[in-house]
Amino acid sequence: MGQVRMATIQDAKQILSIYAYYIQNTTNTFEYTVPTTGEFAARIAEVLEKYPYLVYEENGKIYGYAYAHQFMVRAASRWGAELSVYLEKEAQGKGIGRILYQTLTDILKMQHVVKLYGCIEGSNQKSIAMHERMGFCETARFENCGYKHGKWLDLVWLEKTIGDLEHLQPFLSIHQIEQQKILQCMQTNER
Repeated sequence: MGQVRMATIQDAKQILSIYAYYIQNTTNTFEYTVPTTGEFAARIAEVLEKYPYLVYEENGKIYGYAYAHQFMVRAASRWGAELSVYLEKEAQGKGIGRILYQTLTDILKMQHVVKLYGCIEGSNQKSIAMHERMGFCETARFENCGYKHGKWLDLVWLEKTIGDLEHLQPFLSIHQIEQQKILQCMQTNER
């Protein structure tokens, strides 16, 4: 049985090995070059300053990860979070992405995030379908805005409202949430 837990910078090598496949073999990410483990550890640390960065682990092996970061960078958009999820190739289609996204969503609700966003390469129908099953709706498509592996790529933006737009509460960083509540949330979504 797998478990969801918060990532640490010590997980950088395993997480990067998952992400490197997507950089080198797919158009799911617009990155061309695999970052170093140190660069990737710094990315994880930066996310963990305010947001959750989750891994799905079974018998010491990480099979997937998901994280959130602020949608856009201005103060007015702090109630929005952009989500990302990546899975080991053999872990796809087993519900792990859904588990990670649901846990991420539950934690973001505790942080008083109101809107969730997903940015997906236009031909990635599996990811678009997963987002739609989780209640996201397509709101924008930017055509031919990236070029990788010899072809032009579209970006699809999807969004989902998870909070009350009329009664905003102050955004809370991940460190302002009671640890026990986060642990309960992760355990609830494990399988």
